[in-house]
Amino acid sequence: MDIQLEKLNLIKWLTDIDEPSVIARFIALKNEQQQDWWDEIGEDERAEIDEGLAQADRGEVFSHEEVMAKYEKWRSK
Repeated sequence: MDIQLEKLNLIKWLTDIDEPSVIARFIALKNEQQQDWWDEIGEDERAEIDEGLAQADRGEVFSHEEVMAKYEKWRSK
């Protein structure tokens, strides 16, 4: 897929739309994309993420192989 060509095709298609409700839906989609997911999550979730980052900074991490070995019994189902 040529993304630039697809964008140009969308622009051309959009310029031909005369229905206000369709335009309003595109505006809503544009506004959704501008929102930061961090602002959408709760304080508890932010605290968990911050703790995970702090653990990583302290080197308290597991390799991919360690995690896969630990949960192998569930992977095989």
